[in-house]
Amino acid sequence: MKKEAMELPSFSSILLLLLCAFTLAEVESVYFPGIYQSSLKKNGKTVKPKIPYKSQYFPQVLDHFTFQPKSYKIFYQKYLINSQYWHKGAPIFVYTGNEGDIDWFAANTGFMLDIAPKFHALLVFIEHRFYGESMPFGKHSYRSAKTLGYLNSQQALADYAVLIRSLKHNLSSEASPVVVFGGSYGGMLAAWFRLKYPHIAIGALASSAPILQFDDITPWSSFYDAVSQDYKDASLNCYEVIKGSWAELNSISANDEGLAEISRHFRACKQVHSINSARDWLWEAFVYTAMVNYPTEANFLMPLPAYPVEEMCKIIDGSSPQSTKLSRAFAAASLYYNYSQTEKCFKLEDETDEHGLSGWNWQACTEMVMPMVVTNESMFPPSSFSYKENAEDCKKQFGVAPRPHWITTEFGGTMIEQVLKRFGSNIIFSNGLQDPWSRGSVLKNISSSIVALVAEKGAHHTDLRSATRKDPDWLVNQRKQEVEIIQKWIADYIQDMKQE
Repeated sequence: MKKEAMELPSFSSILLLLLCAFTLAEVESVYFPGIYQSSLKKNGKTVKPKIPYKSQYFPQVLDHFTFQPKSYKIFYQKYLINSQYWHKGAPIFVYTGNEGDIDWFAANTGFMLDIAPKFHALLVFIEHRFYGESMPFGKHSYRSAKTLGYLNSQQALADYAVLIRSLKHNLSSEASPVVVFGGSYGGMLAAWFRLKYPHIAIGALASSAPILQFDDITPWSSFYDAVSQDYKDASLNCYEVIKGSWAELNSISANDEGLAEISRHFRACKQVHSINSARDWLWEAFVYTAMVNYPTEANFLMPLPAYPVEEMCKIIDGSSPQSTKLSRAFAAASLYYNYSQTEKCFKLEDETDEHGLSGWNWQACTEMVMPMVVTNESMFPPSSFSYKENAEDCKKQFGVAPRPHWITTEFGGTMIEQVLKRFGSNIIFSNGLQDPWSRGSVLKNISSSIVALVAEKGAHHTDLRSATRKDPDWLVNQRKQEVEIIQKWIADYIQDMKQE
């Protein structure tokens, strides 16, 4: 069988959702546009979450930055609201929506609901344009670059600003302080919102926000280095088995009956059409499990036990030494896809999009260009990144070229400590070092009011999840710090208002 060029699994969400190209035989360019898109697509049994919010729809303008007749086209932007604990004039907590269905993000951001009674806060989750139900052109929103051209982070931030101002006016609560929250890409938006619209939000909690994952600010190998380190910390043998499994998979693919053998080995529901399907399946399981290595059972991307990286490595370490590395890697990856023990077979080529994330490919091909490479030290096969090849791929897909340096031009990032030390204020950058995206975030305090809360064992926006009785002390303390900082922001705001 001819060896096929391998594509890394796609992923923002999303993602900050994995379309990478590489081969096991030779190094090729890597394209990694997102954070969790592919895994969510594969979760075909997703059920609409039950959340304590009421859905509303805001008449939003299509284009905030031009004054042409078509700019004034209206679409209806979905947002969720919970006024159960709110007192008029009390704070308004706003979640800046990510690259997907806002209901799903609300269901996985219980921290805001947990602290709402303490602050008597109004809770608002705003859906990002071109995701979920917030489609400016309905079912034709993804038709071409002419429609997708209105999908970018600047338009999204302006959407949030307009909606928040309108909401405060309609509630006769113009003086209510607003704090924005977000995780991953949503965390990036929360931080940028505070910098761009300080007159609307008094502060921002940006959890797992890789705002430094652009240009050359963060080493391009950092993401996969972090994933590999997570497994190495759990078990050196586990790391080495996964690292060696790719060569075994590649060897099978060289046989004439390779695809049939792989389909049997991976318990595929249908025979796979490409070796990439099996590679992606393994790749995604290991990457996403590292991201969601939560200290308690969770169901963010998939149902998983507490500290699932360690559980995967226990499976590998507990397997027979006579078994192949590939079979052990498969057994470990099965934990990600079948912890609930309900799957009789695996849909390796399932492309359903349960969370409405398809727009992220456009964002990754235009402004959200985060270069990533895989080095020999990683447990994944080596791969490189090329701006030129990335641009060619995007032109083929959408007919437009990326602007790889636009994000740092628009929002900054280079020399961020020196810049924000004298300019910004009231931002919490919270991270867990087990989250691969933490390498691209702010991990040190910039000033007395732009602070980094870093948990050694934390994963992808762990702090934004609902509190449980099983939460470790470090997580309880991290959330306590966040509440205390937000309390100070609000107290300072109220004091300033009294002095006017």
